[in-house]
Amino acid sequence: MGKRSRQRQKNQNAGRDNRDTAGWGAGYADIIKENKLFENYYKELGLVPEGEFEQFMEAMREPLPATIRITGYKSHAKEILHCLKEKYFKDIQELEIDGQKIEAPQPLSWYPDEQAWHTNMSRKIIRKSPLLEKFHQFLVSETESGNISRQEAVSMIPPLLLKIEPHHKILDMCAAPGSKTAQLIEMLHADMDVPFPEGFVIANDVDNKRCYLLVHQAKRLNSPCIMVVNHDASCIPTLEINSNGKKDVLFYDRILCDVPCSGDGTMRKNIDVWKKWTTSNSLHLHGLQLRIAVRGVEQLAVGGRMVYSTCSLNPIEDEAVIAALLEKSEGALELADCSADLPGLKWMPGVTSWKLMTKEGQWYTDWSEVPSSRHTQIRPTMFPQKDPEKLASFHLERCMRILPHHQNTGGFFVAVLVKKAPMPWNKRYPKLRKDSKLSSSAAQTGRSKEAPSPGDTPHLPPEGSTEKVESNSQEEKVDKEADETPEGASVGQDAGAKPEGMCGPPPSKKMRLFGYKEDPFVFLSDDDPVFTTIQSFYDLSPDFPKLNVLTRTHEGKKRNLYMVSKELRNVLLNNSERMKVINTGVKVWSRNSEGEEFGCAFRLAQEGIYTLQPYIRSRIIRVSVEDIKVLLTQENPYLSKLEDEAHAQAQKIGMGSIVLKYIPNPNNPGEPQCPIQLCGWRGKTSIRAFVPRNERFHYLRMLGVEVFRDKQGLGQKRSDGEKDGKEEAEDAAEKDEEQEEERAADKEVDLENGNENGSSESKTDCGDKETSS
Repeated sequence: MGKRSRQRQKNQNAGRDNRDTAGWGAGYADIIKENKLFENYYKELGLVPEGEFEQFMEAMREPLPATIRITGYKSHAKEILHCLKEKYFKDIQELEIDGQKIEAPQPLSWYPDEQAWHTNMSRKIIRKSPLLEKFHQFLVSETESGNISRQEAVSMIPPLLLKIEPHHKILDMCAAPGSKTAQLIEMLHADMDVPFPEGFVIANDVDNKRCYLLVHQAKRLNSPCIMVVNHDASCIPTLEINSNGKKDVLFYDRILCDVPCSGDGTMRKNIDVWKKWTTSNSLHLHGLQLRIAVRGVEQLAVGGRMVYSTCSLNPIEDEAVIAALLEKSEGALELADCSADLPGLKWMPGVTSWKLMTKEGQWYTDWSEVPSSRHTQIRPTMFPQKDPEKLASFHLERCMRILPHHQNTGGFFVAVLVKKAPMPWNKRYPKLRKDSKLSSSAAQTGRSKEAPSPGDTPHLPPEGSTEKVESNSQEEKVDKEADETPEGASVGQDAGAKPEGMCGPPPSKKMRLFGYKEDPFVFLSDDDPVFTTIQSFYDLSPDFPKLNVLTRTHEGKKRNLYMVSKELRNVLLNNSERMKVINTGVKVWSRNSEGEEFGCAFRLAQEGIYTLQPYIRSRIIRVSVEDIKVLLTQENPYLSKLEDEAHAQAQKIGMGSIVLKYIPNPNNPGEPQCPIQLCGWRGKTSIRAFVPRNERFHYLRMLGVEVFRDKQGLGQKRSDGEKDGKEEAEDAAEKDEEQEEERAADKEVDLENGNENGSSESKTDCGDKETSS
């Protein structure tokens, strides 16, 4: 090695040491954590309680604790929690490194059922201890399997406040990279015995590339009830569904409106914000945030809840947006009191007065003080309401601001809005519409005039629902051009300009940004010949919803078959022209050319086994704990390796794809107390499990088999699976923390998570609350 190379390597190692000492998730030791403008601004606003400002600033300079959340809907959640507490946390409590006692992970006091934990362990400490390295490998592997999510603590709050039930139709407006979306999906699947909940999640993001990070997060949960779409949230199209033979407008029961923001609450993990922060960031974002929020409440069903959240502490992005929204709504919206919803969470009530400051340090307390030269940057909606009676009716104190020093978290703002009636501009718009009926119908190219029929939703009066669809784009224009102008007047002027009511896709220029091009979603017909052999081979029950099966090609051989819920099928079939769908459905079958000679060209896919298995009535082998250990630690074991009961069942089944099913025995608490279902293949004399690597590790850990690579690279696994186990454990351990954070799941990655399990961890930026460390 040359002198220059040695010096370069020395410098790189020195940089790594600096990052290690900074804490888990740090890596910007050279950035000075000072910003006088930030300090002056927040001191003057008085958002931090008196006497706590120094604590607040000290907390902002400390690295953010790493936080993990156990996937709540899976029946394996209790087993994972038991494994964490008994196997890892207990050992860590007794651990000392360099004379320092390690602080064991602690549960978040306000998160239900001990499903979320945080720890202050740094990367350097993790590398110094084999025990902690084992814990880290466990976290990485279980995250890939979808059993654990690494997510910032405050980011977990909005989904909890939505109070989701399995029948809810949910829209996540700005969803990437997807940690909160994953929470929403989990809540839909609260009952694991119901493979197809009535509700669904439509997760949207404006950035086409980030949509694939979103797909990766959602794919880990293997849900048939998630759809990822790519639209500008401020003008996301109104969707239609078929209800009792007629077209109705889709209104959502729950909406998560986690808008783009300046991100000054994320300074603890996004160190760049220290040098980039200025007050002009929030001034630039306020209008977009308000437009997104307006679009959200337009699509919310009466009686529904919308959570508005930011990772900013700035009232311009927080209370100012909420106050403007409440004023526009004229009583149709109200802030919900959530003070008792998350006991244990410390938060500050929303403020009712604030000031604006320019990046030059100029303060304004009222719109009348703003010079006309600044009217394009500063808008009337940024200032607090002057009418005391109206201000009191808003109940802005019901907003929640989380400060970093109170519970060692990031900074965050959240408000819960409940819709009491249709929005006022939806009520009066049709009256203005009558005068321009001809011009508007001529311009209506994206959909039929009759589409928004009366009775669009059971919540709304007939005229409200009709008006809803026709008016959406008009309100959008109102917000863009003149926030302070009464909606009625602007809508009237706008009627001829954009009559489609936001139901069509954005202009073609926007649509093809980033090269949007997706394969089609094609549902199988009732008499599709592909399905005939599948039906007979697996003896599917008569109630199997075969109309919900889709593929991604119009022509040629079908490579994979996916399933969606009945409700998402309804959405897909009625909105293909106005919606840019990136991904939906869970893979249930994969083509296997070898299978044709055994009676079926499609083998079962592990991703969809929990969705599909309730309908399969043949080719099921009931296995024991010991059988699963053999199947997951040996590449292709002989049938004779199985215990007698499973061996006898396997002998009766012909070659081809099979289900390996473990049913827990409540009389033996030492064994896993949750059902396990694996896809497998019955060969001529052998049997194997088709399970992705990290999922294989997950099941082995649940059964008490060690999966860990020590510093010499020796796999500690059952001896009868030494070769397979060692290679796989080494592969998993090679993915260190930096790679996990930096890899991006682009379009070419195998998003279907097959046997190779080509998954990656989401990357975050300043605007995101989720963390992947």
